[in-house]
Amino acid sequence: MRTPRAPRRVLAPALSVLVVAGLLVLGGPTVTGVQAASVCGGHQARTLRFETGRTVLYKNNGYVCAVTYAKRSGARRAMSVSVQARGNRAVVDKGRYTRHAGPVTVHAGHRCVRVKGSVGAKSVRTGWILC
Repeated sequence: MRTPRAPRRVLAPALSVLVVAGLLVLGGPTVTGVQAASVCGGHQARTLRFETGRTVLYKNNGYVCAVTYAKRSGARRAMSVSVQARGNRAVVDKGRYTRHAGPVTVHAGHRCVRVKGSVGAKSVRTGWILC
């Protein structure tokens, strides 16, 4: 016995809608609101403000991540960010950027870190923090 078939004119558009919906779900944006605000994961631990920008520190499971943001984005200018866990070398990102330098991430465990950030001629630096 033969089963009735739906006309191809009906199935093709329905199938295309399902495929597009599936692609939107699987390939759509995966960044949450918190992640979109920062290029580092974890929770915000400290913000170091200075005249031309700010350096923001994040902590996550023993890792410390830092980004230096310019107060005004626009033309390329010298920017840098540096994080050093006590007993290790500093991890540095410096160059000519329009918005931010970094992120740089170090594994600090329970050790203190030292942080530097700069935008143009102005900068900020800490002693040993987040101990």
